Amino acid sequence: MPSDAAADEADRDTGPVAGSGAPVILSNEPGSFAWGVLAERHPALIQQVRDAFPYGRRQHDALDALLDEITNGVVEPLPRAEHDHGTWSDRGRGRFGQSWFDVPFLWAESYFYRRLLGAVEYFGSGPWQGIDPFAPFKQAELSGTAVDEELRALDALADTPADQRAATLLHAALWGNRADLGFRVTAAEPTADDSADGLVADDSALLWRLLPAGALAAIAVVADNAGRELIPDLVLIDHLLEQRHAEQVVLHVKPTPYYVSDATTSDFVACLRRLTQAPGEAGRIGARLWAATATGRLEVRAHSFFCAPLPYEEMPGDLRGEFEAVSLTIFKGDLNYRRLVDDRKWDATTPFADRTAYFPGAVTALRTLKSDVVVGLARGTPESLERSGAAWRTSGTHALIQVRE
Repeated sequence: MPSDAAADEADRDTGPVAGSGAPVILSNEPGSFAWGVLAERHPALIQQVRDAFPYGRRQHDALDALLDEITNGVVEPLPRAEHDHGTWSDRGRGRFGQSWFDVPFLWAESYFYRRLLGAVEYFGSGPWQGIDPFAPFKQAELSGTAVDEELRALDALADTPADQRAATLLHAALWGNRADLGFRVTAAEPTADDSADGLVADDSALLWRLLPAGALAAIAVVADNAGRELIPDLVLIDHLLEQRHAEQVVLHVKPTPYYVSDATTSDFVACLRRLTQAPGEAGRIGARLWAATATGRLEVRAHSFFCAPLPYEEMPGDLRGEFEAVSLTIFKGDLNYRRLVDDRKWDATTPFADRTAYFPGAVTALRTLKSDVVVGLARGTPESLERSGAAWRTSGTHALIQVRE
């Protein structure tokens, strides 16, 4: 029987929060997007990881146990010997012993990836320590012909006017978020009209007003996916530095593998090498970024909170201080958006500024929609999108650029 504190925690997570009126998103509605992630995507991912490495008997047994737990069992705590047992014991209070489908969706996803890393002994002391179970998928994408084509396309942009190039690179970084390996585990890669027609909100004009050429600002970019998403992010960063929209860019990545394709420091290095080894404009961009890391104009950081199942409103003080020190923070991708506004069933017209009022400074979200939560839409827009009959919230065919000054 759960303690009173555990019950209070569960009530807080599954019911309306005081002052918000928005229940947290769960995964217990069959046919919903969140249900599909837990019931279909996660089991498929376990099999893909199993097939990608010559794991030994221990890892296979651990993967079998995890698969059985997420499909037939209840949420179990980490073994006491795990280095972060205490942290996850606190985070899981009131959730252990429940069905995976009955705890908050964001928490269940995050804990699943922590458990998957444990099953393949990523955090162990043996030979599999530090081996990214998603590395084969990331490497295959990065070496694919689609990346070759995207890098060659940069040659055509080299001589275009700076403002036109800026708009093009911003949209490339925005729509590059469709290149999500986790999203493609159980679905074909989506298609979209990469134009204003695909945008459900567009504050790009405000973004550029906050970053005028010559502003010499410090900017933070919180990365999402590696590979085909991180490369256009790096190209956009190069443009911001070259055109003096920013004097310094701090790129925040994950400290450990997370959500299949989320970018770590090793993924940043792999993408930068891919750029520097390419011919033409892509190679020149890579060389400039490589030099920028040496001078400190581009700095990479990895905070443990980026792998936490918590909204950014609960960020620790040291990370808040990092965001306070820059003029603008740009959050990339769907998971960052869910954590930025909190993963709840908000009315889609809830102002983005209201949901990010806690954030220490100006903030931008660049996101293709691949989960249910969304805020900041104009009145009438959600109804119009619903009439289309498309799964606009989750299919990756719509996107948004939202800014709060």
